[in-house]
Amino acid sequence: MHTILQPEGWAKPIGYANGVSAKGRTVFIGGQIGWNAQSEFETDDFVEQVRQTLKNVVAVLAAGGAEPQHITTMTWYFTDKQEYVGNLRGIGQAYRDIIGRHFPAMAAMQVVSLVEDRAKIEIQATAVVPD
Repeated sequence: MHTILQPEGWAKPIGYANGVSAKGRTVFIGGQIGWNAQSEFETDDFVEQVRQTLKNVVAVLAAGGAEPQHITTMTWYFTDKQEYVGNLRGIGQAYRDIIGRHFPAMAAMQVVSLVEDRAKIEIQATAVVPD
């Protein structure tokens, strides 16, 4: 079972939690990018890479016996802040389509580049499956 941590008097965050408390078996998801299961990019569209990246996160979760609602934290790395900010609506829709309305603790940051040249987004996550 997860508990969202919301300090008293703080404004409620939109699309993420300030903190999460959880107990159970931990599943660590290494950085996933927007390519398919054969390590091939099908698109250079930012939102579609986000969508594929989230699908990849869910696939790794499933391999570990976990589901999206078990995610406790996510870190998003992207190569272009303006592309990220300019696509928030599409990113939000992709997130809800794949993860649902579960909002773990999150961090997001622009990086100079990712290891795979065509990758525009990388997401790392941790999940806790309740005992």
